[in-house]
Amino acid sequence: MAIDAASNLDAAPNLHTTAAERLRRDGQRYTSNRRVLVELLEDADRPLTIPELLERQAGIPQSSAYRNLSVLERAGVVERVMATDEFARFELAEDLTGHHHHLICSGCGSVSDFVVAPAVERRLDEAVEAIAGETGFRIEGHRFDLIGYCRDCVAAGR
Repeated sequence: MAIDAASNLDAAPNLHTTAAERLRRDGQRYTSNRRVLVELLEDADRPLTIPELLERQAGIPQSSAYRNLSVLERAGVVERVMATDEFARFELAEDLTGHHHHLICSGCGSVSDFVVAPAVERRLDEAVEAIAGETGFRIEGHRFDLIGYCRDCVAAGR
């Protein structure tokens, strides 16, 4: 992903090794179709739908893509991002790419990645810790999705 080039470069040599290890722990193999899906997500600059993945790589049957993404998700290699349309999007697990958040368009359903400045991220972490303290909930991480309208939908009057 093109979110944080430095962390992506550090993770890239180990991405396939990590994916294979996570799948092995889940009793699965790192098949050629799973490797192709991981590579497609690695090259993407945003979460992709299954139709977008199939468009980028001819020859993968749709049923195979669904099944393999489910296996990769269960193994912790990919994460599902829900938008406002009927399509789930998929991206590599955050610990493989770097911490980021999402802009989700209510008009067209697009999902874009964004990062916030370290000072803002610290304030988010403080808010999360306060919520944990108030509720007794053990928080392991956070996702910050902003829902609204993308530039194109705003220009179209939505």
